[in-house]
Amino acid sequence: MPKTLIEPFRIKSVEPIRMTTRAERERLLEEAKLNVFKLRAEDVLIDWLTDSGTGAMSSKQWGAIMEGDESYAGARSFYRLEKVIQDITGMQYFVPTHQGRAAEKVLFGATCKAGDLVPNNCHFDTTRGNLEYMGVEAVDLVIPEGLQPALDYPFKGNIDLARVEAVLKEQGHRIPFGMITVTNNTGGGQPVSMANIRAYAALLKKYGKPFIMDVCRFSENAMFIKMREPGYENTSIRDIVKEMFSYADGATMSAKKDGMVNIGGFIVLRSEEWLDAVRNGLIMMEGFPTYGGMAGRDLEALAVGLEEGMEEDYLRYRLRTAEYLGERLEAAGVGFVKPTGGHAVYIDAKTVLPNMPVEQYPAWALCNALYLEGGIRGVEIGSVMFGKRLDSGVETYHSMELVRLAFPRRMYTQSHFDYAAEVIAEVKEKAASIRGVKITKQPKFLRHFTCECAWA
Repeated sequence: MPKTLIEPFRIKSVEPIRMTTRAERERLLEEAKLNVFKLRAEDVLIDWLTDSGTGAMSSKQWGAIMEGDESYAGARSFYRLEKVIQDITGMQYFVPTHQGRAAEKVLFGATCKAGDLVPNNCHFDTTRGNLEYMGVEAVDLVIPEGLQPALDYPFKGNIDLARVEAVLKEQGHRIPFGMITVTNNTGGGQPVSMANIRAYAALLKKYGKPFIMDVCRFSENAMFIKMREPGYENTSIRDIVKEMFSYADGATMSAKKDGMVNIGGFIVLRSEEWLDAVRNGLIMMEGFPTYGGMAGRDLEALAVGLEEGMEEDYLRYRLRTAEYLGERLEAAGVGFVKPTGGHAVYIDAKTVLPNMPVEQYPAWALCNALYLEGGIRGVEIGSVMFGKRLDSGVETYHSMELVRLAFPRRMYTQSHFDYAAEVIAEVKEKAASIRGVKITKQPKFLRHFTCECAWA
């Protein structure tokens, strides 16, 4: 058998990429205040800012769009998607939202209050932002291995059960529920083992706390379990997924990831306890419970995409793509979070810019360098995203300085990855000339999206 793993699809439609020069990119980045979020997409050659809603839909999804029922209440498309989600998750109560952060906002609004505390392996940016905006403490309790980029460990997304139990004992009165994120986006797209999910669920049950999963990339997590966890090598992805969900009391999802769509999200619950409050919040912020901020055509596309996202041939290719870029970076001496995650490769900026002080935001600086050198747009997962400027003016910094290169689904071919690897290697060779940055303007929450910077 050939060793090359090909894309398990054919390309039916293409979108041109506008090529830019280094001089153009220097001007464009200056105009964007050194924040790649502010760049126009047409000025980016390879856009790996996020895998959220940026992928290509299949011919079956485009066909399903034509069947969308746009009725305000009781649309046929809602009931089709509801059945798919009930079959996958084993949970009865499905509430659609327009994307994941809306699902978080609605659920947290119905279940949390100021002064509460929510444990997680790692909260990603909008999850943390939604909680902190409400005055809720978001506590990250990933295992120690999850904070060591160079360490090769199969399930670096696991939550630290001993630390969780300590928090439950000491702060249980503040905890409305426990969360876990699969895969763990903050820590490198790293998976959570079934054993860890099972044990965490049992621990929360012992203390009488509901278990909520953030399942943006549940299919990728299931594939990692199949590949890495003894006893699951012959289990189907669908059965692994069903077991994962069986331990939870509810879940939130940005369906723009493993749902394979450009917009959409949902909340799913096992019991009716929170349902009325959730639906009331939904109506206030998103829409009627049978569309929840999504068009009927989007509901139809998601019903197909959730099924396609669990196809094993696709998942094997998806994970291998990240692994391939990791191999190219390894050969170039560029450090990254090992093993590679499912949806992205996370460069360890400290290995490229070892002499840059954290006060100059090395991962942010590296993001800028990748754009200047080759037109590649990634995202900083470091002290701009997860650090804070306290009211006293003191800055706190994140434990890791990572640059995430997140791959849209079914969008880029091997030559794009080869080009990116060459650009990253060239950036490393020119590391001494890369400039750090300082923040000149920032909002209180989620500052990375809109902050303005200048060269340090």
